[in-house]
Amino acid sequence: MFKILGGIGWTLMAFILAFPQGAGAANPVIPVIQKSFASREIQPDGNWKVYISAADPDGQMKYIFASIEQPGVENYPVSIIRVRKEDRKQLSGYIYLNTVGVGNSMNAKQITLSVQIQDKSGQFSTPVVFPLSFDYRYSQAQPPEGTFQEKDLGPIMIRLKPTPDSHPD
Repeated sequence: MFKILGGIGWTLMAFILAFPQGAGAANPVIPVIQKSFASREIQPDGNWKVYISAADPDGQMKYIFASIEQPGVENYPVSIIRVRKEDRKQLSGYIYLNTVGVGNSMNAKQITLSVQIQDKSGQFSTPVVFPLSFDYRYSQAQPPEGTFQEKDLGPIMIRLKPTPDSHPD
């Protein structure tokens, strides 16, 4: 039997013995978004704060990826926010989307934001998704007290577009 293994077989056997189940790449440590919060409604022409609390036991969080879907508008580019060195193991704060200039063109329209964190080895956290509606009657809800730091983690660098069927009131 050992003669049948040959060079490739011995290499494979050595690899299996060197990296038993549960070690190495079989169970990689990925960043985890532990808590998140964002108001589901805001007035146009302000900053929408999206709060996140995340951790990576290896301390290798590198980027926050934010993407937006909006009915009636082609895809937006992904916004990438660099995680500060001091926040790479544990972070708490908010990212924000500037909606200044949107005005009535977004009134009563909805967007969906998806947020993920990527670590240095390219692994992504499970995404968190936030719907948002715009109307001048709305006010931005605040996160539960004591849950998140009031720390600016960076802007979502996406400029919202009016939908083709929008028109001022």
